Amino acid sequence: AAAGRDGAAMEPLRRPVVVTGFGPFGEHAVNASWIAVQELEKLGLGDGVDLYVYEIPVEYQTVQRLIPALWKKHSPQLVVHVGVSGMATTVTLEKCGHNVGYKGLDNCRFCPGSQCCVEGGPECIDSIIDMDAVCKRVSTLGLDVTVTISKDAGRYLCDFTYYTSLYQSHGRSAFVHVPPLGKPYTAEQLGRALQAIIEEMLDVLEHSEGKINCRHEH
Repeated sequence: AAAGRDGAAMEPLRRPVVVTGFGPFGEHAVNASWIAVQELEKLGLGDGVDLYVYEIPVEYQTVQRLIPALWKKHSPQLVVHVGVSGMATTVTLEKCGHNVGYKGLDNCRFCPGSQCCVEGGPECIDSIIDMDAVCKRVSTLGLDVTVTISKDAGRYLCDFTYYTSLYQSHGRSAFVHVPPLGKPYTAEQLGRALQAIIEEMLDVLEHSEGKINCRHEH
């Protein structure tokens, strides 16, 4: 590829990917999700991807403002949100986000008056990424981290963020829950797992879009 350095045509298009983690809340004085995302940033997602990472405060109103702004700024191929779950003992791929049931107060002691993300929005939005396929693929890589699937992101800021992002992106978002640090995984293990998971997500996304494009041409 070095030979083509001077010809701009040789440069493949780099795909923007946004990955977010959350800031501290409750007993999570250090949020494992943001630590894991920072580890991922060190590893990167290969030459074809421009990775942008953001730490999201645990505040409903900030999420509602920030998610559309990130889509507008980067026009990303994919946005992956990472959150911590005190109950999780595996790295968990969330299939969908939920619109209703947000009663937990955020770091500003606020919760949405309507207890929902988008008034009149669908109850549940699925990611267009086949999480079962991603889970199977990552599990064959021999990582020292167990990956599982979930359909309930917990009706707090994680679920709220996921739904907001899925609604904004027509499903081009993903959510990954990680356990707290050391329970059982290190920051490095979580970073490597995120790298593998997101690479597989991009691959699955590309193949599903290839199929869609074929159908349009005939």
